Amino acid sequence: MRNLFILLGLIFFLSLNSCARRVVLRQPTNVTVVNKLPRNHKLVRINGKRYYVWNGKRYSKTKNGYVIVNI
Repeated sequence: MRNLFILLGLIFFLSLNSCARRVVLRQPTNVTVVNKLPRNHKLVRINGKRYYVWNGKRYSKTKNGYVIVNI
């Protein structure tokens, strides 16, 4: 009987400390992806990150291409 109470108490204690976290990611509504940058783009570093600038817009490199970012 004592072991049963210890086991139930341990299960209750462990159920209070869950490792799971709820993460909700919201996808941007409109993302412009460019496959290839123009020839005359410029490379700039802002806070240690690489961005490509052309025509007043900043692009960041991703695995799918280049996306326009707002900094």
